[in-house]
Amino acid sequence: MQAKKQPALSTQLSTPLSTQVAGATAEALAEAFLLRQGLRILERNWRVRGGEIDLICEDHGSLVFVEVRLRQRSDFGGAGASITATKQRRLILAARHYLAGKRERPCRFDAVLLDGLSEASIDWIRNAFEAY
Repeated sequence: MQAKKQPALSTQLSTPLSTQVAGATAEALAEAFLLRQGLRILERNWRVRGGEIDLICEDHGSLVFVEVRLRQRSDFGGAGASITATKQRRLILAARHYLAGKRERPCRFDAVLLDGLSEASIDWIRNAFEAY
């Protein structure tokens, strides 16, 4: 049986990142950024049927549900434009499930927007939207 030839390293590095890898990288950048801002990370990629929350943090006693959005192209708007009303409803649903049975405390929904995979491209929006 013949061994499969591996592509040259330079070829491997020049291929674009998969969407999944780029998303994970964006979430790691956002997490590191939020930690430096003094937030404490409670959960990562918390899932419930119908929704997922990228990061759940604590900020001076408040729970913060964080949506991380990466857009490397602006053809359809930047990263913020991708947080549609439908996406907001899914985040609110997931947050309600997370809060069920927990003590009541202040909460907010933040967005960490990246227009590239670097910390320089981070835009942190506190209270990005309200839950009604």
